[in-house]
Amino acid sequence: MTDSSTGTVQGDEPSDHEQPERQRTPPEEVARQVFDVSPVSTIVVDSTGIIAFANDRASETLGLANERLTGRPYDPSEWPIYDDDGAPIAPNEHPITRTFESAEPVYGFEHWIELPDGSERWFSSSTSPVLDDEGAVEHVVVAFEDVTALKRREKRLTSDHVRLLEYRADESAVPPSLRVDDGETRIEIDSIVSLPDGTTVQYMGTADLSASEFVTVVEEVPHYLDARLLSSIGGYSRIEAHAESTTVSHVFQSLGGQARTIIVSPNEVRFRGELPGDVDPRLAADGIREFHPEVELVSERLVYSPHLLYDVVADALTDRQLSALDAAYFGGYFDSPRASTGDELANRFGVTRQTFNQHLRKAQRTVFRHLFEKSGADAR
Repeated sequence: MTDSSTGTVQGDEPSDHEQPERQRTPPEEVARQVFDVSPVSTIVVDSTGIIAFANDRASETLGLANERLTGRPYDPSEWPIYDDDGAPIAPNEHPITRTFESAEPVYGFEHWIELPDGSERWFSSSTSPVLDDEGAVEHVVVAFEDVTALKRREKRLTSDHVRLLEYRADESAVPPSLRVDDGETRIEIDSIVSLPDGTTVQYMGTADLSASEFVTVVEEVPHYLDARLLSSIGGYSRIEAHAESTTVSHVFQSLGGQARTIIVSPNEVRFRGELPGDVDPRLAADGIREFHPEVELVSERLVYSPHLLYDVVADALTDRQLSALDAAYFGGYFDSPRASTGDELANRFGVTRQTFNQHLRKAQRTVFRHLFEKSGADAR
């Protein structure tokens, strides 16, 4: 059937070259708005090498105000980027330079760069040319994403060694109620879960203190906000402690490792934990010194650590799913009787019970899938 007003057959879709210009290219104002609010960091470099435009996400990612970013020359010597081995990437290998010279896009170029605040961040960058009427490159569009967390996780999955570390702080780090003449108190760190508000929940246990003594000791430490007894069975007590975002134990986790044990004696406190084999132990010492300036590294040992199912599953879960599963397991949600209810855990996360259950169920499904489907298929 033919539409008399257009002369086209109804029901047929026009081919690409017949698409009206308005459908293929958004109005200039709309295009600018889309550019500004894009969740992907994007800058535009003109043919003279000047950064002509940058969206808000790019400014945020690079740590530079928009007015400091736009109008700035793109000079590879002033924007050094590095490869996996830490070697500088030659200026003619920069994706922007390559696109200007070849008029071809470059996709998924991974590199790291030192930001103005001194931090090192990994980026995945893609470039694409904008051509003028003669086919010359008029602008290069650069889209990039911060993939630092993914690179760290990748290293954790591929590393086959962990570094076992022990740090020592003097008696000033001993909680008042544990300042006795003799004896030793060991506190095991089961897990640390990050909450949406930036604080953490830490699950700990000990056989060297009564339940009430354990809660009192933890509450004496300034950066813990509160503590709740989960269980006390056979002389072993477990608690859930709500803490500020950074604690000594959290220092290990922030570097991709795990805190293991706190050992308190009359004249000192020792912190034991592990870090990935390729992480400098001085970074942990620097973090612990925020709490105990005189801390020192007293032992370290590099040991072989085979890849475990945990690493695979943790990589497959979202942060919220992993946190929900972690809190449910170490909070005693799966125990009988339960040490924590679903409502208590949901309140810790500041979400509804329904939302918490959704995160937990999806996490459980992923664990079972890797255990019974993927691992089983690999074994066969």
